[in-house]
Parts: sequence; structure tokens; C-alpha cells
Amino acid sequence: MATLLERAIGVARLDVPTYEEIEADQNALGQAMTVVAIASVANGIGSAAAQGGHGLGLIGGIIAAGIGWLVWTFTIYLIGTRLLPEANTKSDFNELLRVTGFAMAPGAAGILGILPGIGGLVLAIVGLWQIAAMVVGVRQALDYTSTGRAVAVCVIGFIAQMAAIFLIMGVLIGGVLAITGGGSPATVTP
Repeated sequence: MATLLERAIGVARLDVPTYEEIEADQNALGQAMTVVAIASVANGIGSAAAQGGHGLGLIGGIIAAGIGWLVWTFTIYLIGTRLLPEANTKSDFNELLRVTGFAMAPGAAGILGILPGIGGLVLAIVGLWQIAAMVVGVRQALDYTSTGRAVAVCVIGFIAQMAAIFLIMGVLIGGVLAITGGGSPATVTP
């Protein structure tokens, strides 16, 4: 059995046997959660730096990545096993959590978002790399023969993930503004 680092590197290389190993290892959920946490922190640091050092980028990046992983995986599970399955599709939510958690491994490179002048570009490339890792993982976990079907499931899931993140972040920011009194119109006294 491969170590967490070996698996993360294999997934980052889009190595199909690595995905199959993770899918089959029922004890790999803890490792997958660790990968999500590391990628979340790295992306959060890179996002904060790319946004001019705002702490909200760090906190938001960490929260968004964790919540996004769960929402994206759940949506992929529903769409991939219920709406768009192939004849050989069989999977459970835990398999998908393991595989999609490891698919976040390229996000560790998000730390490079700290590079002045190119941080935003680096984060965009890392995001695309994560999507590619997710597509390969979904194709393998759902036993698809069609990469196109895996892309469709991932895109639909990604849209649902982004909607959920914007909703959650809007509620969190709105709550902070309400608590701190920020964003309320100033009262003018004569």
C-alpha cells in the first residue's frame, strides 16, 4: 500500500492505477481528508497573498475548499450514480469521498499563489489541474468508459459547488457585517 505522499503524487500525475488503489482502500478516507486540509491551507495562503494579503482570503479559501469538496462530491455522487450512470457504474459515497479528496492534491501547489505578479495565474492553473484530477478520479470511481461523461458530471457538480460556496460565504460575510455593524448606513445627526 502506498503512502499518503505517494498517492498524492500519483493523483497529481493523473495516474489511473493510483486512483484505483484509493478507490479500493476503505481505510483511505483519513488520508483523503488530510489531502483536502493541506490543499485547503495551501490554496488559502496562496489566495490571501494573491489578493494582497487579506486574511479573509486565507480563511475563505480554507472554508471554501472543505465545503466545496463535500458539496462537489455529493453532487457528483447523485448525478453520476443516479442521473448519468453507465451500464457498469457502481460506486458509493465513501469511495467518491476518498477519490475526490485525493483529487484535491494539486491544490497544494496553490501555495505558489504567493509569487508576486503571477500568483493569480498560478492559482488558475492549479484550479484547472484540480479539475483534471477530479475528472480522472470520477471516471475511475464511477467506472465510466467515457471521459466526456466524467467531464459533464464534474462540470455540473462544480457549478453546484460554486453556488453553495457563494451562498455560504454570503451568509458568513453578512453575519460578520451584521455583528460588527459594518456595511450599515451611517447615521447623520443634525
